[in-house]
Amino acid sequence: MNYQSIPSPCYVLDELAFRNNLALIKSVKERAGVEIIVAFKAFAMWSVFPIVREYIPYSTASSLAEARLAYEEMGSKAHTYGPAYTDREFPEIMRNSSHITFNSLQQFERFYPQTISENISCGLRINPEFSDVETDLYNPCAPGSRLGVVAELLGDTLPEGVEGLHFHTLCESTSFDLERTLAVVEEKFGKFFSQIKWLNMGGGHLMTKGGYDTEHLITLLKNFNARYPHLQLILEPGSAFAWRTGVLVSSVVDIVENKGIKTAMLDVSFACHMPDCLEMPYKPAIVGATDAIEGKPTYRMGGNSCLSGDYFGDWSFDRELKICDQIIFEDMIHYTMVKTTMFNGVSHPGIGIWTKENEFKLIREFGYEDYKGRMS
Repeated sequence: MNYQSIPSPCYVLDELAFRNNLALIKSVKERAGVEIIVAFKAFAMWSVFPIVREYIPYSTASSLAEARLAYEEMGSKAHTYGPAYTDREFPEIMRNSSHITFNSLQQFERFYPQTISENISCGLRINPEFSDVETDLYNPCAPGSRLGVVAELLGDTLPEGVEGLHFHTLCESTSFDLERTLAVVEEKFGKFFSQIKWLNMGGGHLMTKGGYDTEHLITLLKNFNARYPHLQLILEPGSAFAWRTGVLVSSVVDIVENKGIKTAMLDVSFACHMPDCLEMPYKPAIVGATDAIEGKPTYRMGGNSCLSGDYFGDWSFDRELKICDQIIFEDMIHYTMVKTTMFNGVSHPGIGIWTKENEFKLIREFGYEDYKGRMS
């Protein structure tokens, strides 16, 4: 990828890397005999949905907007799960969904009657009260969680009309994490499996990460399906589709120094354009940089919003940075793009593709009208 030919700032998807991920996911799907669908909450770059459809035909939505995107741009109705549906939005959610999962028994009782004549398969999200996720912000099974129905509330029989169960306990996890979760799910909810048609294992299956044991995943899923051959198994990873498939290209606008700390001021923002760095938190890799090394030119990276905490660091470079130097943040396509904001009215990065023909294609730029349109 020739970064010099890319305007700054810009998110850039690498088509070949993306296709490699899709091919692996399709292979797991076919070999394990399960359904794997793309989660828009992690990746919703609809300009490349024609590429996705070459490998995976279905998607999962967490809102009305995502359900519409599934139907209108993926060309298939969504598997929809929302923490709470409203009377105003639910009729349109039904029009764009093949499956609807409810977060609580109250929501199911309230809205299920509307689905009966619409050929929609309905399910409940369950909470096994077990998760290996260590960061509370991303742990849906933490004590007091608002997500999913715990086993003690279900008794011995599911409500009439529940055709599936859905759990989501993983976050960029391994197949062994899934194995531990499945054991708990089977122990607590296995008595309901004869009453349902499908089991959705949610997202967080990072099967495209180097070192992920896809053979173990396939064996795990096949063995589970052998015990419950009537169940359709569904996985809906998000990060796995776009893992390490692109970058955020940015540039140094200024360099400031305070108390011996040098900060490279960028034309992008951690708060606005890379929020997971601050929320998780995690330190992204920068092309040509390392963690801080004593004696080498070392810089914080500073965002271009006025939030005091809009910075991250430190990184060391082989030479002193100067204004207009490019800073290339790696692995910035999954989750990052969908979580951006226009806080402060900062310029939103463009979106582009580095095509399989080894050319850069700019898909979208953002300007004042995009900001103004959100504020009204």
